[in-house]
Amino acid sequence: MTAIIAAAAFRDYLAQNDHASIRAALANRHAADIADDVAELDPSDIAKILLLMPERGEAEVFSYFESAIQVAVADELSRTDLARLVTAMSHDERADLFNRLTPEQQQALLPGIAHAEREDIRRLAAYPEGTAGSIMTSDYAVLAADLTAREAIDRLRQEAPDKETIYETYVVDETRRLVGVVSLRDLLIARDEVRVADIMRKEPIFAHVQDKRDEVVQKIADYDLLALPIVNGGDALVGIVTVDDAMDVTEAQRGRCVLQFGGNVAVGGGPDLDLRESSFLQMFKVRSFWLIMLTVFGVVTSTFVAAQEEMLSQFIVLAAFIAPIVDMGGNTGSQSATLVIRAMALGDLKLNWRDVWFVIRREIPVVLTLGVVISLLEAVLAFFSKGVGGDVLLVVGLSMAACTVLGGIIGALLPFAARRIGTDPATLSSPMITSIMDLLGVFIYFGLAYAFLGHLLVGG
Repeated sequence: MTAIIAAAAFRDYLAQNDHASIRAALANRHAADIADDVAELDPSDIAKILLLMPERGEAEVFSYFESAIQVAVADELSRTDLARLVTAMSHDERADLFNRLTPEQQQALLPGIAHAEREDIRRLAAYPEGTAGSIMTSDYAVLAADLTAREAIDRLRQEAPDKETIYETYVVDETRRLVGVVSLRDLLIARDEVRVADIMRKEPIFAHVQDKRDEVVQKIADYDLLALPIVNGGDALVGIVTVDDAMDVTEAQRGRCVLQFGGNVAVGGGPDLDLRESSFLQMFKVRSFWLIMLTVFGVVTSTFVAAQEEMLSQFIVLAAFIAPIVDMGGNTGSQSATLVIRAMALGDLKLNWRDVWFVIRREIPVVLTLGVVISLLEAVLAFFSKGVGGDVLLVVGLSMAACTVLGGIIGALLPFAARRIGTDPATLSSPMITSIMDLLGVFIYFGLAYAFLGHLLVGG
């Protein structure tokens, strides 16, 4: 059943007030599939369907909705129903929802939630966006080092239903300082009388609440962790980031890279553009900045080309090759930048001279070969399609080769330059690289034209 057909069926059931059919359609379905099926409905209808589900199932389905749908559905629920839903959600997800609600919705929600959950939401929601604290959950299990393996298992058996994960359990002292981590497997195979302190892994991998979330995700990937403990300035355990939350961050980063490489992310940070959620003013400001800057590059480039009137008037055929030559530099630069940015995102390249030199050594032979092949192809096409020959053909071929080589090298090195000044390399958008190479390309093209054809102008 496709989502469209399912949505139509749910509309019919709601119109007939057929709650039994709705419950039957929801039975034994995965929460993600249910969310897909009902996402096309009006928020008020989604709210009615959620209220027919058990609390746990309701919260799980709700967690799969896009943020805009979550806020819209929350606005359709009564204070009591919203408080019940939020209480059943995982700790990190309800904090994320709280941050997306309007101040009026927040004030309406909090009184209906128990004091402990209310304080937990406020604490998690207070961490700055982009930090480890903003993606962690406080829903984890802890053990004391002096417990026996049997006592630890009994403790986990009691706490497991309410915890995000118990496959890795964190060992803390009386001040909640993180002293170790023990796996459920180690507890199960240990003798009953063995102390947790004797089987735990001391000096566990951890992150601080103010660390960048990208660094947290990288640690989880580097050390193949199911969850990463998060500590405060005093090394007290305050939360964990699970591998599924890390995957969500990675997915968001991929989307952000697409936006950034297309010039659709605000300079200096700020929220990403979203067709559903971004306001008209936000979309205008972010997109206009890049377009204005590219316009400036374009005006400078076109002004320079216009100044070459004498050259173009005598060798009008040169004008036909401006676009393909400068485009090749931008395209090659974008290819190189994409490869380097991807390697940086995967942790394969770091900001050091060894990796810079590695990239240069790898890139130069490739772009030199590309430059030779493409320039020869361009020369052949120019000769047969436009009858170009002699010095003009030499200018076209050398310009194509030079722009290809220079574009590849600049595109490969710009991400390192961005990382050096503390900027996300992905903000070096494809339009920006193309514009830079447009400007450099016309300089190279007409520079070579004057070098090989200038004597003919003088002679004329």
